[in-house]
Amino acid sequence: MTGALSAVPSPDKVETGVKDTGAIAEGLADVLADTYRLVFKTHACHWNVEGPAFYSMHKLTEEQYENMFTAADLLAERIRALGHLAPSRMDEVLNRSKIEDPDGDLNAGQMAQDLAASHERIAHRLHALAEVAGRRRDIVTEDLATARSAFHEQAAWMLRAIAKS
Repeated sequence: MTGALSAVPSPDKVETGVKDTGAIAEGLADVLADTYRLVFKTHACHWNVEGPAFYSMHKLTEEQYENMFTAADLLAERIRALGHLAPSRMDEVLNRSKIEDPDGDLNAGQMAQDLAASHERIAHRLHALAEVAGRRRDIVTEDLATARSAFHEQAAWMLRAIAKS
């Protein structure tokens, strides 16, 4: 092929004053992988939840997976803006992610607890990413990590509150 369709994605050298963009891109790729895993996990709960908490869990998980799907694009685009390639293979996503699938079938309360724990795990990674970005003069990624952490912390709180019912 020639022309416009023959371009192969490649890393770029970016000169914005950010130091060691590779370490930041790696952290972003890890969070992106976790986000994708949690989108699926959240969607699965959305589809399968039953019982008295059905409506509240169904609506909450829908809001959360939609937010995370949008965030995945922001995370990947930040990786590209730093001059690196975003993950492009499912095996890379699975290998990078710390999000784990539950064992067996869960009731609504267990689903909420499991999702809350996954949100907390991503929040931890985002806190670390914010620190790495701050040390490397990357205020854009630091702000993104802070905003995403706030989302995941709130999501965990809401899910823990539902699990108490």
